[in-house]
Amino acid sequence: MKVLLTRPQGRNQLMEEALSNRNVSYLTTPLLQVQPTSNLQSKQIRCTLSQADIIIFISTNAVKFASDKLTEKWPQSAQYYAVGEATYLALQALGIIANKAPDDCQQTEGLLSLPALNNVSDKNIVIVRGVGGREDLAIELTKRNANLAYWEVYKRGCPKLDMSDICQQWQSFGIDTIIITSGEILDNLIKTVPNELFAWLQTCHIIVPSSRVYDKAAAYGLITVTNAKAANTNAMLTALSL
Repeated sequence: MKVLLTRPQGRNQLMEEALSNRNVSYLTTPLLQVQPTSNLQSKQIRCTLSQADIIIFISTNAVKFASDKLTEKWPQSAQYYAVGEATYLALQALGIIANKAPDDCQQTEGLLSLPALNNVSDKNIVIVRGVGGREDLAIELTKRNANLAYWEVYKRGCPKLDMSDICQQWQSFGIDTIIITSGEILDNLIKTVPNELFAWLQTCHIIVPSSRVYDKAAAYGLITVTNAKAANTNAMLTALSL
């Protein structure tokens, strides 16, 4: 097994260490670029957070970029929620004890299954996320009569890469397994792999974090896809049978 890691720059260390400890060869090629948005601090945001009953973090990037810019302490009266284990741990590192989605469904659907989020009528909920994220969470919470607001603290893009050269490196190295931790990374992989190399991509084992990304991978024509059911290191290692 030779593994390709694709998280944004600086986010692959835990998986690199885990693979190294297991003597598994890997390459790291970030296929997602994450940058802070320009208007992270404003009176409106401070007011919105101070009135929040519930604050939901979609990702570790949401935790990082929000905490970098918030000069005040996070509201102590609010309840905090994290979509996944890594996001939960990132909040814990800040001293914030959060609720998290179930271990077997660390995604929006799992978060929505929590009993505490069933009764949110007239609650003020702030979703901390990236620009242009999924709307499923907000739509469902609105149906449950919550008052929704977004704090979009980062934006995503595709790094500039010479994919013909990069793909040749992958093939020369013998990459046969690719770890994908988000739908955006999968999109960028598909968009940037040259058409003539798509047959090679179809021979690779693709590890994805959720049923949504699994369905997307299948729709793209990828053949061997495994749903790890979460994006954290332990879930990915389990999917790799390591």
